[in-house]
Amino acid sequence: MMGLIKQLRRRTPLGWLQLSHEKGRFLVALSGIAFADILIFMQLGFQNALFDSNTRLHTSMQGDIMLLSPQARNLANMSTFPRRRLYQAMDIPGVKSAEPMYLSFIDWKNPQTHQHTAVLVMGFNPDRQMLDLPEVNRNLEAIKLPDTVLFDSASRGDYTEAIAQVEQGKPVTTEIERRTITISGLFKVGASFIADGSLITSDQNYLRLFPGQQASSVSLGLIQLQPGYEPKQVAKNLKSYLGDDTKVLTKEEFIAFEKDYWQKNTPIGFIFSLGAMMGFLVGVIIVYQVLSTDVNAHTKEYATFKAMGYRNFYLLGVVFEEAVILAVLGFIPGAIVPLGLYHLTRNATNLPVYMTLARALTVLMLTMIMCMISGAIATRKLQSADPADMF
Repeated sequence: MMGLIKQLRRRTPLGWLQLSHEKGRFLVALSGIAFADILIFMQLGFQNALFDSNTRLHTSMQGDIMLLSPQARNLANMSTFPRRRLYQAMDIPGVKSAEPMYLSFIDWKNPQTHQHTAVLVMGFNPDRQMLDLPEVNRNLEAIKLPDTVLFDSASRGDYTEAIAQVEQGKPVTTEIERRTITISGLFKVGASFIADGSLITSDQNYLRLFPGQQASSVSLGLIQLQPGYEPKQVAKNLKSYLGDDTKVLTKEEFIAFEKDYWQKNTPIGFIFSLGAMMGFLVGVIIVYQVLSTDVNAHTKEYATFKAMGYRNFYLLGVVFEEAVILAVLGFIPGAIVPLGLYHLTRNATNLPVYMTLARALTVLMLTMIMCMISGAIATRKLQSADPADMF
């Protein structure tokens, strides 16, 4: 290894010298690669925000196994299944509790702007801790009161004054379906692609807001297991025991179920994936144009190397050296600019768009591959040419 390092240190950096010789073309190339990286970063950031924003409630649910309707497509389209399936689930060894949860969307009047917007309403038994959200668990007694709800303070929209009043201990009232409700507490989850925000209340208050829904028809069942039981095995037993009108998923499968819907069954998931692919292809084309121009401009120099006995491997090394330099230097601004764009997006949409180390490494690897592919294509003519034909 040390011998290889010494050999590289003694090697003349032809790739760097060729790139830096044409400074204008070099800067244009770096700008093109940075643009491609920014496009990939933004598309992957939006895609990750799509998945994270729509699974934050799933992650906070305190259940090892979830029961839902076979017709359920995602959290926005849960459908219902018979509540008696929860009582039947208690017969399975290892099941500690089986609690119902009600979920649906409804338009409510913004207490500050008085505009109508869609929110997700979640109802459950306030005598049970159903969510791993400390703010909710501290206010379970409050939602036992009639027409009382908890409001998501990270909702999308103008709620600054209303949130400030609730934080000061002053209840805020508004309307849902001509019914006056009181906001007595706050929690924080955040907006998603399907809802501007969410409300949490008791199961009894939920049924008052949705008089057409029967208490015997639930949206979701949260099953907690006794210590020492494997969720996958208990879920398998539940599938065999319960009827065909109930789907059984572990918590991990439930989260994957939501992600799969957005990735495969909606146009938005496909668009984000396609956008990342387009950014990659744009980068390949830009780098290919730069390297191809460079190879053509130095054809006689490469011919001289071949005539002197240098093999194609050496010439490829020069071009690949240029590709690596372009990838690394182009990646730096391509990773810095998205930091500001992510911040701007978070402030404008309340979506969880953040830079992660894993994403940065992924885009860096894609940039390296992008430049290597371009370099390989650019040197095809160089590898097959005879030195005499290149003068």
